[in-house]
Amino acid sequence: MKQVNYISFMNNPDARSALNKWWAGLDHARGDRAALRRCRSAQEVAFIPAFHRLRQDLSEVAPVDAGKLAVVAGTLSHIKRDDFSLRFAQQMATSKDGGDRARVSGLRFRRLLKIEERDDLYGAMIRMVRLLDGTVNIASLADGVYWWNERTKNNWAFDYYDKAPKEP
Repeated sequence: MKQVNYISFMNNPDARSALNKWWAGLDHARGDRAALRRCRSAQEVAFIPAFHRLRQDLSEVAPVDAGKLAVVAGTLSHIKRDDFSLRFAQQMATSKDGGDRARVSGLRFRRLLKIEERDDLYGAMIRMVRLLDGTVNIASLADGVYWWNERTKNNWAFDYYDKAPKEP
């Protein structure tokens, strides 16, 4: 693995591979997954050894911010299946049963975009994963959560409303 200056799960195959390998390993380490799922904040995630394995693996690829990564790790523990067919915000805009209503309503989506604090983002992202029945694009979600800022919010808004333009 070659070291780069920043981490990107969508654009760096080494980072994506390490993340997916760690996430897939949670299927065999059910105790680790359960411990992560019980966490109510990113700070609690930092006390789980499985998180530190991910942090160390990703540190070989690029410098990692542990606080940001804790939100990613805790959220990923709730994911059941990786679906890379659409980006995460586009997945929130798709309908569950082929109808015209988004899985995540426009109001809920706008509330998500107003979140500033990482601890608030942590709980909100777990709720979004549940609304998508645990099937999400892991790399897209990880990039968005890790780099949660105005640019991310802007990109997510374009992705969401391009897929669900009639959602109020």
